[in-house]
Amino acid sequence: MYDYDYTFKLLLLGDASVGKTSFTKQYCYNVFNPSERLTIGVDFHVKTVELEYNGETKLIKLQIWDIGGEERFRFLLPTYCLGANGAFLLYDITRPTTLENITEWTTIVRKKGGAIPIILVEAKIDLDDLRKIPKEHGKQIVEQNKLAGIIEISAKQDINVDKAFQLLTQLTLEKIEESK
Repeated sequence: MYDYDYTFKLLLLGDASVGKTSFTKQYCYNVFNPSERLTIGVDFHVKTVELEYNGETKLIKLQIWDIGGEERFRFLLPTYCLGANGAFLLYDITRPTTLENITEWTTIVRKKGGAIPIILVEAKIDLDDLRKIPKEHGKQIVEQNKLAGIIEISAKQDINVDKAFQLLTQLTLEKIEESK
């Protein structure tokens, strides 16, 4: 049996087919499925990580909530946000419409989850030749919505997947430790 220092609830939000499930499965299981199925409601994954903080190793259990991005599941979002410690907001760099709900999701997360760290994720950078959203636009969204940061990922090529989760986990740990 593990004796965890912390358990963090992390949310993955974004429109349908932006890559939330691929991102999660690459991180948790080192798997990429090019024909991933649509998430109905929410999928739940768990991963245990070690993180250094102030010279100590902390054992952290991550509860990763992969929330379906289709409009018909949107009504569930406020409930899923309760008790969250951090969140990722994903968009697909090839589909500008995937940016349309970022502000709404940020507002809901902050209303129900409080002032938790939220990181904007530019997904599918392996498709950079098809990019329709300039990198500068993502940075503007971070500033406008006062997000904790931004990172580019490719679940397909496993680029920055671990780094993104490590960053959010670190920011979450710092926030919780500072509030003690």
